Amino acid sequence: MLTDTLLAAAVSNPPPVAEAEESGSIRVRTVWISDLHLGTPGCQARALLEFLREVECEQLFLVGDIVDGWQLRRSWYWPQAHNDVVQKLLRKARKGCRVIYVPGNHDEFARKYLNHSFGGIEVAHEWIHETADGRKLWVTHGDLFDGVIQCAKWLAHVGDTAYEFTLRLNRHLNSLRARLGLPYWSLSKYLKLKVKRAVSYLNDFEEALAKEARKRGVQGVVCGHIHHAELRDIDGILYANDGDWVESLTALVEHPDGHLEILDWGARQRERAESDANTVAQALRTPA
Repeated sequence: MLTDTLLAAAVSNPPPVAEAEESGSIRVRTVWISDLHLGTPGCQARALLEFLREVECEQLFLVGDIVDGWQLRRSWYWPQAHNDVVQKLLRKARKGCRVIYVPGNHDEFARKYLNHSFGGIEVAHEWIHETADGRKLWVTHGDLFDGVIQCAKWLAHVGDTAYEFTLRLNRHLNSLRARLGLPYWSLSKYLKLKVKRAVSYLNDFEEALAKEARKRGVQGVVCGHIHHAELRDIDGILYANDGDWVESLTALVEHPDGHLEILDWGARQRERAESDANTVAQALRTPA
């Protein structure tokens, strides 16, 4: 039922207004995004739409947890902005961008459709991407290397519920911070980086993926899953995590020369807001 409903939304005709909104100010060779968690209140769909409108690429990888099937089974939540994201992805595929979807654990229902294409979006279990400078990168969501997911799925669901509670608390906290003129602050991200067990989990996850990439004879791995953007060398293997679109608002991009970079869209938004505020303040100070 869930799969049929989402597929119906995905292949419906796109709204004409969305078709006209393109700027293409960011031009790169490849983009990786993951952990959009469409179908949850935490998904930053409007910021994601802005990013998708401004970026142009030859290849776009959707690295898992694009749609949150776990949350949708508990409670249906699908506002227009989430449908607009799906339509934007389909539009990119129609315009010639190769869109490859590697499902994760929250959208594991899509693994039933491996090697199929929907609206031009290819569904694959994993991928080997070759960069412009000749490096081979293994693309996987990463949940298959998460011990909690593999050994105690029930515990993962409990953790997911706790994470949703943290996000709700965070939204209230940031509403108060906004009224005080303070920038966005992520409670979940703070806990991940400060709690010793969480830091250990992040390190173990990263090292496990780097080790597997070495076994596969590739130069690096691109993943998502843990909502922590990272780009670093682990014993000669490039580990790249594209982050998420719930808190971090990050993407991994490949430039025409093969150089990889984490694009922090959240930071760009904050810089724009500060610039606009400074412009308004300057205008108010300038005598007529």
